[in-house]
Amino acid sequence: MTYSALSHLECSRTAQKYDADTVQGVSDEGVPLLARYDIELAARTLTREALAGRPATLWRYHEMLPVRDPASVVTLGEGMTPLLPLPRYGARIGVPNLLMKDEGLIPTGSFKARGAAVGVSRAAELGVKGVAMPTNGNAGAAWAVYAARAGLESLIAMPVAAPAITRTECVAAGAELYLVDGLIGDAGKIINAAVRSRGGYQEVSTLKEPYRLEGKKTMGYEIAEQLGWQVPDVILYPTGGGVGLIGIWKALLEMQELGWIGPRLPRLVAVQAEGCAPIVDAFTAGADVSEPFPDAHTVAFGITVPKALGDFLVLRAVRETGGTAIAVSDDDLLLEQRRLAADEGTFVCPEGAACFAAARDLRATGFIGAGDRVVVLNTGTGLLYPSTIPVDVPTLPVTGEISPRR
Repeated sequence: MTYSALSHLECSRTAQKYDADTVQGVSDEGVPLLARYDIELAARTLTREALAGRPATLWRYHEMLPVRDPASVVTLGEGMTPLLPLPRYGARIGVPNLLMKDEGLIPTGSFKARGAAVGVSRAAELGVKGVAMPTNGNAGAAWAVYAARAGLESLIAMPVAAPAITRTECVAAGAELYLVDGLIGDAGKIINAAVRSRGGYQEVSTLKEPYRLEGKKTMGYEIAEQLGWQVPDVILYPTGGGVGLIGIWKALLEMQELGWIGPRLPRLVAVQAEGCAPIVDAFTAGADVSEPFPDAHTVAFGITVPKALGDFLVLRAVRETGGTAIAVSDDDLLLEQRRLAADEGTFVCPEGAACFAAARDLRATGFIGAGDRVVVLNTGTGLLYPSTIPVDVPTLPVTGEISPRR
């Protein structure tokens, strides 16, 4: 039986083919490489019926993933996160058919574990000694953990403002960690120079290797499977580097080729913060690529990406599905974070909260209809960002009493 139907890699701009069985970065054009598969070969064993008997992890779709040997799979049980109805909060914002894909329950606490699982597995299979990356926090933590699981070294650099818990995750996993007094792009320059001076390391920055995307695309497969092979009307995704949104779009197109879903695709929405909204600006201007966003800053730290390598793919995905790009303020996303927790008992990350603020705004403008089935991606647990919820409560003496609530 064929475990992976991986065929080749393809330049996302020119469609030039590249060998998938050697370590690759970006194309000769300097843009991301996309993994392509022999759909006919995959379909011989990968059927919707066959999935019923497979483990509830992202590796259930292994024919459409790049790892050729099952013995090379590095896993912590990632994938098949819940798709939760949010009836009380949905009623609040006028979207009764609101669902949340909750990636906060995945290993390391964020969706980054999907990309790390597949990226590290393939890197190890190809003989890489170590992985190196700049990160806003969560991706570095995930890649450090999975590298440790695979027996690889990891070199991580993150801005000093990254969530503190992600530093702890890296150190716990034995990563070589550095903090940078700047943004992710500054960390990227340092990592790039370090990789050039070291042997055996692969730079795995966002979309600078082809397989992180393959792990994240499984969110798209899971959403369709969890909805009985139907697609929602709208999917909202917090967009920094945009790998998850591009991945979901890729998954949808692959499922069409497999005959699993019909011609209608959900409208994809790229959600950004007003303090860092290069994709939104480009979308509004009708541009094909974004310009670097000046003085980027937002409490939704994971989407603080002033210029994404795959910006043109994000814009293409949004436009070709009839979607949109929208920015929300930090005040609004923090408000929705608390409302959602109070309404539904779900403590989401600020990036996920940005999507709920966007859903509220898009319902108000009519982009989202009252009858639309809407999926919001919560990309991590709010526990990674404890400072977003100030705790100012009374302290009682041991003999104290609590007065009746009025």
